[in-house]
Amino acid sequence: MKNYFRFEEHGTNYKREFMAGLTTFLAMAYILFVNPSTLALVGVEELPEGVTRIDQGAVFTATAIAAALGTFIMGVLAKYPIALAPGMGLNAFFSYTVVLGFGIPWETALAGVLASGLIFIVLTLTGLREKVINAIPSNLKMAVGAGIGLYIAFIGFQNAGIIVGDDATLVALGDLTSPTVLLAIFGIAVSVILLSLNIKGGIFYGMIITALAGMLTGLIDTPSGIGGIVGEVPSVAPTFGEAIMHFGDIFTIEMLVVILTFLFVDFFDTAGTLVAVANQAGLMKDNKLPRAGKALFSDSAATVAGAVIGTSTTTSYIESTAGVGAGGRTGFASVVTAGFFLLALFFSPLLSVVTSEVTAPALIIVGVMMSASLKDIDWDQFEIAVPAFLTVISMPLAYSIATGIAIGFIFYPITMILKGRMKEVNPIMYGLFVIFVLYFIFLS
Repeated sequence: MKNYFRFEEHGTNYKREFMAGLTTFLAMAYILFVNPSTLALVGVEELPEGVTRIDQGAVFTATAIAAALGTFIMGVLAKYPIALAPGMGLNAFFSYTVVLGFGIPWETALAGVLASGLIFIVLTLTGLREKVINAIPSNLKMAVGAGIGLYIAFIGFQNAGIIVGDDATLVALGDLTSPTVLLAIFGIAVSVILLSLNIKGGIFYGMIITALAGMLTGLIDTPSGIGGIVGEVPSVAPTFGEAIMHFGDIFTIEMLVVILTFLFVDFFDTAGTLVAVANQAGLMKDNKLPRAGKALFSDSAATVAGAVIGTSTTTSYIESTAGVGAGGRTGFASVVTAGFFLLALFFSPLLSVVTSEVTAPALIIVGVMMSASLKDIDWDQFEIAVPAFLTVISMPLAYSIATGIAIGFIFYPITMILKGRMKEVNPIMYGLFVIFVLYFIFLS
């Protein structure tokens, strides 16, 4: 085992890798409860006609299995201390844009996730991923990440009741004296304090403290006995195989844009995370990422498996840097993290105490982290600033990640041509321009 993961070469040992794996798990364990809550649209009372609500227990199990499988493959095949799980942002896009906004059944949405995963595998195995990555300007990549951050944070503020609908101004400040709103504000404050103190797993601990505060104040029902904490693993029967059964429903213009969005966000989110974690761990060689193809394959394989089981796109997690900071340098740390995700399967009863007020702080904090990419955009170049700004602002205002990407990708070639920089635009971007124009024509 030590020889396979090259412990001596990386100057590590079992104890250090185990602690790193545990640290990474604690840093991202919040996804086990946030993802089922998001995909099941907890807090949303009315669904579009013909659309049903996905089973929350099944999503919990699918989330844990997809995370464990993807992380294990990453550790054993690519040998990186990088963990995977259903991605924040993509799960919000799945629920709030595709299901709630477009009125597309979750079964068809899962088929879209499956399709994006299969395409990702083809792009990885054929080496076309480099061409696609190079086609999208870095400024737009950064804008997409920041826009998703604002979108997630906006959803968090809504779920907390801090921001509410208003007939006159569309949105307004909620009732800050409401006990549930105060609980959410308390959760935000706790999470901010923990993360400001550089406490690993601050988001997860913040959720635990908020849930405990809710139970102590009577705002959240307290689980009774050991059965309220540990229980049987929820069945995935309600979601398993639905993506395959509804694969024939994805061949529409609307679903094409959905699939491209799943693919695009996961594609660059994974690439960025791999580079960031590898840099921190000192694993880069000549400014290149060894075994990059295997790492990307791990991500796409987990997405395909997760879609079949019943969850949204699985991607690499930047929280893996917490494990690297704890000394993780090899894939054994990922194997440990995968083991903890499997162990977590038996704690599904805790879903009952993870209310929207408990998950809202996690959404807002993750939004803050993702918005950090705003600093990397060339705002002093107007032809860049316009499509980047429209991408960022359109996501929360239009309540759609896909709309933000579409608007930004339409304006980018236009502003570049007007600025006399037409030759700098990759032909693939012109193809995406046509696709997104057709997308808006179809919507109207």
